Amino acid sequence: MSAEYTQSDQFRGARIHLCDLSGLKIRDCDVTGLKIVDCYGGNVSLGGGFERVVVNDVDVTAYVEAELDRLHPNRVLAREATSAAEYRAAWDAIEKQWEETLDRARRLPEAKLHEQVDGEWSFIETQRHLLMAADAWIGNAVLEEDAPYHPLGLPGGWMPAEVSAKLGLTLDATPTLDEVLAPRLARMATVRRAVDELTEAELDRVCGRKPADPYPDKDYVVRRCLSVVLKEEAEHHRYAARDLTVLEAGARTE
Repeated sequence: MSAEYTQSDQFRGARIHLCDLSGLKIRDCDVTGLKIVDCYGGNVSLGGGFERVVVNDVDVTAYVEAELDRLHPNRVLAREATSAAEYRAAWDAIEKQWEETLDRARRLPEAKLHEQVDGEWSFIETQRHLLMAADAWIGNAVLEEDAPYHPLGLPGGWMPAEVSAKLGLTLDATPTLDEVLAPRLARMATVRRAVDELTEAELDRVCGRKPADPYPDKDYVVRRCLSVVLKEEAEHHRYAARDLTVLEAGARTE
């Protein structure tokens, strides 16, 4: 079994030389200043939020971002929304995109929707995560609901298990698509109402709560909360659509 290192700083500033790193996976880590020199191999994949990426002395940051924006225009709407009308337009596009993608997912056997592609979240886990994101940033922070968190919500791996338990989340749940879509679509309808009623003054209102206990104590304004949800929706749709293509190909060959 491969070794696993979690919440460790033992590799900070390390120099790895003449080692076999084939199959190495780095997830949810700060890689600021990471440098890979004179290495070789095939099928090298990078994914995440990188401020600057240089490959063989060529800065590819702008190219990668532009290509992602071309392929996934909802990223631009989510990132650049500043007015109430722009937030509504971005949510319109996200609703339409997910409606089409859910129709696509329903054509697959239910078991495929629980299947992870290359260790990423399954389609159903993605829906659970987006439910949690909207519960936290809209239901809790913006709307200050009495019970904002649905038990099927799935937080990121950075959230401690004891915090998830306090929020009432059932991390080991294995719901069907329909079971998770019931609260997921209900929460999307809540976001719909919030953006429909949005005013310019509301955008700059400081929320009375933070999204969840692990987040730092500071001011969270409505526009930031909405932007987080829009970006989560846009990026996770990109991942889900990518993996659906793999699942569809596998279903055709079985």
